[in-house]
Amino acid sequence: MIEMIAVALLLGAGWLWFDSLRARESAVRAARHACAADGVLFLDDTVALAAFGLQRGDSGRLALRRVYRFEFSDTGNNRLDGSVTMLGARMQTLYLAPHGLDAPLPLHLVH
Repeated sequence: MIEMIAVALLLGAGWLWFDSLRARESAVRAARHACAADGVLFLDDTVALAAFGLQRGDSGRLALRRVYRFEFSDTGNNRLDGSVTMLGARMQTLYLAPHGLDAPLPLHLVH
C-alpha cells in the first residue's frame, strides 16, 4: 500500500513539474509579446514565479493560478516591473508598470 502512495505522489509531482514548465513558457511568450507590442525591452528573457495557488476558472473548475514577475526597460538604462498571471495554461492578466511618457521628463536649461 505504501508503494502505491509513493508512486501516486511521484506521478503527481511529475505532472506538477511538467504543467509548471508549460505555464512558465506561456508566461514568457506573453511577456515577450506584450513588451514588443509596447515598444519596450523584455529584460533577461525570463519570468520568475512569485505566487502559486488554486482558483476557480470561468467554468467553475479549480485550476492552478501562478503569478510570474519579470522586468522590462523603456530606455535601456532602467528596470521596471511587470507581471503575468496564468490560470492553468492560459494568461489571465498581464501588467506593465507605467513608463515612457508617463514619467516627467528632466528639464535642461541652456544659457
